[in-house]
Amino acid sequence: MDNNITIFDTTLRDGEQSPGASLDIHEKVQIARQLALLNVDVIEAGFPVTSSGDFESVKRIAQEIRGVSVAGLARAVEKDIDSAAKALEKAEKPRIHIFLATSEIHRKYKLLKAKEEIIHLAVKGVTYARKFVDDVEFSPEDASRTELDFLIQVVEAVIDAGAKTVNIPDTVGYAIPDQYESLIRGLKENVKNIERAVISVHCHNDLGLAVANSLAAVKAGAQQIECTINGIGERAGNAALEEVVMAIKTRHDFYRCSTRIHTRELIATSKLVSTLTGLRVQRNKAIVGENAFAHQSGVHQDGVLKERTTYEIMSPEDVGHLKTKIVLGKLSGRHALKNRIRELGYELSEEEFERAFEEFKSIADKKKEIFDEDIEAIIGIEKMEVPTIFQLVSLSISCGPNVVPTAGVRLKLHDGRIVDNATIGDGPIDALFKAIDLSTGIPGKLRDYNIQAVTSGKDAMGEVHVRVDIDGKIIGGRAISTDIIEASAKAYLNTINKVAATDPKYTVYQQRVTGL
Repeated sequence: MDNNITIFDTTLRDGEQSPGASLDIHEKVQIARQLALLNVDVIEAGFPVTSSGDFESVKRIAQEIRGVSVAGLARAVEKDIDSAAKALEKAEKPRIHIFLATSEIHRKYKLLKAKEEIIHLAVKGVTYARKFVDDVEFSPEDASRTELDFLIQVVEAVIDAGAKTVNIPDTVGYAIPDQYESLIRGLKENVKNIERAVISVHCHNDLGLAVANSLAAVKAGAQQIECTINGIGERAGNAALEEVVMAIKTRHDFYRCSTRIHTRELIATSKLVSTLTGLRVQRNKAIVGENAFAHQSGVHQDGVLKERTTYEIMSPEDVGHLKTKIVLGKLSGRHALKNRIRELGYELSEEEFERAFEEFKSIADKKKEIFDEDIEAIIGIEKMEVPTIFQLVSLSISCGPNVVPTAGVRLKLHDGRIVDNATIGDGPIDALFKAIDLSTGIPGKLRDYNIQAVTSGKDAMGEVHVRVDIDGKIIGGRAISTDIIEASAKAYLNTINKVAATDPKYTVYQQRVTGL
């Protein structure tokens, strides 16, 4: 009988720690729903004590998601554990995940604690967490650089204290597959009470070995892999869930184990995470990249046409890829678009579809062809739960050599009234955003501005991601258009609308500036 490997997804916790990947609560819940469809075993929803936003995200995911364990991260201190326990109160299967560094370098420079103190704090943390939940996981941070004899002591102690899962993190991506496999095997052979706990692994990709290390650990007896969609995470990221899962499935002859993952949901999950985080997947990315099942060489094409398995070791359908792409254009109607959206694996409400169709027709008037990537970008924008307090009606830009950059905007308020303003700036985008600030009465400071082409060609749609500082809070926004100036304005307004809809402090100012 196959050994089942537990898939612990930490996209919403470690994955969100990727610079520029901050998610709001609605986006986190959307990803959590998709992870449940993917059938992961555990969703690490966040680090509740770090912020009220993270706490509320974990709390809402715990309330809504069923059939999956929901975990909250905590340091080995009572206030962290209290916060995680409270956020997980409504979870069907709550798990508190406690971590404490154990390596010599962390003990000496970060914690300033002796080995005995580390063991005491670890046991104390696990014991305290067991008062709230039965399922407690413990991670000795930087385990791969911890002395083996001391690591054995820590693991034995936390299992005796009640930890059901002990994770052995390669926190800084330092391990090599043979070494890491030997480490896991050493724990399996020398920890006296090891049969009472699941051994997990959490590998980082600093040397590009996160997936290789995770799979090496499975050969040594690890029973849980911690990973993220698209491999996102701190620094160079984590082990990519899609690569780990498909390696185990494709090379079942070697690993002799399996997962519960519904692999046909991998592409949909990858694209959702990419869209919501703004972190694009490289074209040649294994499993989920655009070129993963593409063949350009004549020799390869000939072989695949005669027998697919000559150059494909996996079926594209098994991971959610489509064999063919239907190109839509401006003459396409609602039925054609709705059918294509369903083929891509999305379900929209009638209201969402109508908004998507309007955007589709607007873009189709500017482009000769609409590709799958365009449709998915439209869906990603239209599914955002952001109320429209201010809507862009029109804009104008004046710039060039020896010309002071000037921008004018016309906004439509939620009650139908129109606001016009124009101003100058250091450049066209700066002037545009200042004109929006003047029109809305909500001043922001641009912290990050990123443009990505959704498809190729001179008429490609541009997707703009912005991160704006409003009163010290960083708000993310995004929009798409064949006109990047228009997309920039809409992305910036997206952040303004988020604040205008939720922050009462701006009500009086808006009345004064806009007459609301």
